Amino acid sequence: MKTFQTLSEISKLTGQEVAISDWITITQEQVNQFAQATGDHQWIHVDVEKAKTGPFGGTIAHGFLTLALIPRFFESSLRIVQTRLSVNYGLNKVRFTAPVPVGSRLRARMTLLSSEPIDQGGVQMTWQVAIEREGTLKPVCVAESLARHYP
Repeated sequence: MKTFQTLSEISKLTGQEVAISDWITITQEQVNQFAQATGDHQWIHVDVEKAKTGPFGGTIAHGFLTLALIPRFFESSLRIVQTRLSVNYGLNKVRFTAPVPVGSRLRARMTLLSSEPIDQGGVQMTWQVAIEREGTLKPVCVAESLARHYP
């Protein structure tokens, strides 16, 4: 966990990799709960027996489940002390570059791409988030995540 006191302290790191999250393991229960929440019950995600004979040799996480873990990755890797509110402002670019088999361990590398002043003394930060699967070279997801932080 990296701790920063102020928004200006972290803003000085624009262009640099700022943090690497903890590893998390993707479980079939998570995948099933995500399917239930979103209505995406495609067999490659939820039918364990059928997926064994499918293209991935087992069930895989939804791409959007992988993407939805971004807040968790940030929470486990960095903290800005003098911030009263941080909100997700959206995404710019998202690519699902490789499958995530159930049982995989994932982590994220966060690079601060830009930091722009906004209203009420806040800062909008654009992050490149590269989500890695343990044991592979290619990231499974790469996204530009926008967050707004207010002191």
